[in-house]
Amino acid sequence: MAKKKKIDLVLDSILDLNSNNVWSLNEEQVAGLWERDRNDEDFATSEERLLNIIRLCFEVVHYNPDDERDVNKYEKMGWVHFSRTDEKKGRVALRRKYIQRITDLSYENVRHITAAMLLELIDRNFGGGWDSIPLSIKDIIESSFEISTTQLPTSRIHAKGGTLEKKVAQGFEVLEIEKGTWTEAIFAKKKEPVQKVRCNSDSKYDEDGNLITDDRDEDLEDNDSMDDPDEQEDETFYSSYAAEAEVKEETEEGFPIED
Repeated sequence: MAKKKKIDLVLDSILDLNSNNVWSLNEEQVAGLWERDRNDEDFATSEERLLNIIRLCFEVVHYNPDDERDVNKYEKMGWVHFSRTDEKKGRVALRRKYIQRITDLSYENVRHITAAMLLELIDRNFGGGWDSIPLSIKDIIESSFEISTTQLPTSRIHAKGGTLEKKVAQGFEVLEIEKGTWTEAIFAKKKEPVQKVRCNSDSKYDEDGNLITDDRDEDLEDNDSMDDPDEQEDETFYSSYAAEAEVKEETEEGFPIED
């Protein structure tokens, strides 16, 4: 009898699953967490959300466990399966999505591949080099990688102290694509994740980021304003003020002009 594979449950609960940590799990780990926690009180309300997260890096299908053809397809052909809280919805089968072509890249999955893996995908793209990649795919790639290219005579591409040597020293992976007597070098390096910095003054904001107002301070500010003649309203000025004089055409404000 085959011994069951031990599943390392790397999360405390399937409810802790998110768009970042789901990429570190395999099919067995996802199914193990799901089956262990699906009877929890709060699980049913989170089920659809969890399935959407799982779909980021897994193929997810629902099948009928009473249908022999479905059973043969999804329980005997490399899929991992688990139960829904509502049995009427059938069972869930999932398997890992594999990035086989450069067109498989998305803004989500590109963050979870290495520079070497990226260059391997580019190399499979019919050998056309960087210019052969659609602009939409380039945008996806450049959202997570620093990319630069150069074309040099093949005899000079590995010149000592040249571009290739400098880029490799800076941590770039390189892909060389021969084009006759010339070689295109594509350099790729993972971008460092950008951390959002929140500026928060303890004296003006609470822990939820809400502005703290003090009625006494506002009263003092109002009184100070009334005491300062320079801060008081000049009724003569406002009575002679023509609002129309300040109205500008959209082109003066820097708005784009649509033809």
